[in-house]
Amino acid sequence: MDISAIALQGLQQADAQLNQAALQVASYGSGSSNAANLDTVDLSAAMVSLMSAKLDFQANLKVMQTAEQVQQNLLDVTA
Repeated sequence: MDISAIALQGLQQADAQLNQAALQVASYGSGSSNAANLDTVDLSAAMVSLMSAKLDFQANLKVMQTAEQVQQNLLDVTA
C-alpha cells in the first residue's frame, strides 16, 4: 500500500469536486435566458462543496508530506 498514491488519488478527487462546484457557480452567473437553470443551482451547496474540496486538498497534501517524512526517516534509520 503506497500512501502517496492514496493521497494523490484524494487530490484528484478533490480537484474533480472543485471543478464540479465551479461549474455550478459559473452556470448561475452565466446570464442565460433559461430561468429554470438558475433555479436548479443551489449556491449554498456549491459553496459547501468548494470548502470541502479545499479541506480535502489540505488533508491530502498533509498526508503526502507525512509520507515523505516517514520515507526519509526510514532511509535515515537504514543508512
